[in-house]
Amino acid sequence: MNAKKIDKIATGVLYAISGIIVFILAAMLLYILLRGLPHVSWHFLTSPSKAYQTGGGIGIQLFNSLYLLLITMIISFPLSLGAGIYLSEYAKKNWLTDLIRTSIEILSSLPSVVVGLFGFLVFVIQFQYGFSILSGALALTLFNLPLLTRNIEESLRAIHFTQREAGLALGLSRWETVIHVVLPEASPGILTGLILSSGRIFGEAAALIYTAGQSAPALDFTNWNPLSVSSPISIFRQAETLAVHIWKINSEGTMPDGAQVSAGASAVLILAVLIFNFGARALGKRLHQKLTSA
Repeated sequence: MNAKKIDKIATGVLYAISGIIVFILAAMLLYILLRGLPHVSWHFLTSPSKAYQTGGGIGIQLFNSLYLLLITMIISFPLSLGAGIYLSEYAKKNWLTDLIRTSIEILSSLPSVVVGLFGFLVFVIQFQYGFSILSGALALTLFNLPLLTRNIEESLRAIHFTQREAGLALGLSRWETVIHVVLPEASPGILTGLILSSGRIFGEAAALIYTAGQSAPALDFTNWNPLSVSSPISIFRQAETLAVHIWKINSEGTMPDGAQVSAGASAVLILAVLIFNFGARALGKRLHQKLTSA
């Protein structure tokens, strides 16, 4: 058998494996969406959940998921941006940077349940934040930091060195070159990574069970006192998210229509993650075209 036939066979096997994987993924997504979308309505998306009664929704859990995502990004993005700039632009090749990179790799490989237990021991018990949005956001920051840092570092490294030389030749300092030349050029990749990591955080459950809590108290949207536990903007209240709600429905069985609520919530969660992913790709592509045509 000659090399061309072997190459065709190997290529066919790879295409077949890829097709099987795509088929399985598409089948799973279609199953979840077809099973859940008939139960999704405006009432379902905005009404609070109900225990021991039918007709509950996911309004509070959906709001908690979005608000927790916002708080997590407010904490993790500046840290990731600073770490990514340091590793890409300033860090020298020595044992310290090797240790930092190794720590990032180890942290990114930790199971989310381990991050949740760490957050429970440190933020919930040691720092006495209790089960709260703040505890959940800090735990998710540990979960999100390695991915976002690596994305920012790679986005900055992808910028050609001539861009940096051009900034320095114009009399800009190294820091000004990074801020005014390198970062704007790398912004499509950074923004894409930011949105993709948002989708990953939005669907997280294990880490939040031990930190943000498993209850969704009623929210008073006329109360904007950040210290009140009924205020929607309070970071010290418990906040059951959508992913945790799905797990809780299937584990406790306190809802007569739990199967329908779980199916609808799963469909909403899948749609949100798909929007994050496709939105990130579309926005990154559009920004790249805009920068290259400018």
